[in-house]
Amino acid sequence: MTAARDTEGQPTRPRLPAKLATHPSVQAVLALRRTGGIARPSAVIDAEWLRELCLAAGADDAAPVSLDHPDLAGEREHVQAALPGTRTLIAMAVRMNRDNCRSPARSVANQEFHQTDELANHAARSVTQALQDAGYRALNPSVGFPQEMDRFPSERIWVVAHKTVAVAAGLGVMGLHRNVIHPKFGSFVLLVTVLVDAEVSEYGQKLDYNPCIDCKLCVAACPVGAIAKDGAFDALACTTHNYREFMSGFTDWAQTVADSEDAADYRSRVSDSESASMWQSLSSPPGYKSGYCLAVCPAGEDVLGPYLDDRKTFMDTVLRPLQDKKETLYVLPGSHAQEYAGRRFPHKPVREVTGGWHPPAKRSTSTDRENRETRTS
Repeated sequence: MTAARDTEGQPTRPRLPAKLATHPSVQAVLALRRTGGIARPSAVIDAEWLRELCLAAGADDAAPVSLDHPDLAGEREHVQAALPGTRTLIAMAVRMNRDNCRSPARSVANQEFHQTDELANHAARSVTQALQDAGYRALNPSVGFPQEMDRFPSERIWVVAHKTVAVAAGLGVMGLHRNVIHPKFGSFVLLVTVLVDAEVSEYGQKLDYNPCIDCKLCVAACPVGAIAKDGAFDALACTTHNYREFMSGFTDWAQTVADSEDAADYRSRVSDSESASMWQSLSSPPGYKSGYCLAVCPAGEDVLGPYLDDRKTFMDTVLRPLQDKKETLYVLPGSHAQEYAGRRFPHKPVREVTGGWHPPAKRSTSTDRENRETRTS
């Protein structure tokens, strides 16, 4: 069926019910349209205008990529569900302060992660609002959390895969450590994406080289052996330790609380520092236990200099403090991570956890009591 058009070839608008047509807001909008007060947005967004908009909003780099890009085939269904009619994804990168990320004090590093998260979210929201004001439909999913926890753990919980989009847009290349390495800022960026229902005059191009210098420091820094020299990645080992106070790690802790016979039994299973750390993650943004792979990465033109000048000093001041830090490592029983951690980092206490992926084995009350009495006698 062909839509009716006026004498100038423009689609005619449907006749409004009398009650709706007399509403003051409706009359105001129709009057603005008649006088040209509401301009139609351009069908194609100017690329230079868009980039300047992103940088002014707080991004340190930005590039658009068409949703039709072949590398985004796996994102199309999710993106269209989030914003039907999406044509373009705008990848944005926000820098982090390097020495904060490298600090062995997790409070310093986590504060940097979370504050940059907020900067990236604010930048994306500002861009989305400006696009909306220009007449486009736009949407900005969260940088990280909050995510769609009603889908966890059977489906993906993120609205859009920021790393996949950033690589397709040319903001960087996925490194051995599974973080995007920006050619200038290296691994010290957080990513965010804006969805918009229009094309852009010029799209970003994938990098024709990899900023990774193949130093393997991320392999040396990972306390649970999640990163292998040959490029293999143990995602379960990574999430079990690094995400101890997120999602499945919290589930495992809650199961421990529920399974404890009383306060004394709970305190025999969970140290005071672990309880305090979990409380802190519940009262403020959750803390990452590691992130060392990102911290030690020397790639990126702004980052590489000190490593080139004196590799030994770089390793002594950046890598060694993280390797030497005494900290609890969380591993699945019988896993490669457990074997690796015990062998490679004998000074770091290793704790077996279920990871929250399955419930703990049921123990009899009598056995629990006997074990607790043995521990306290």
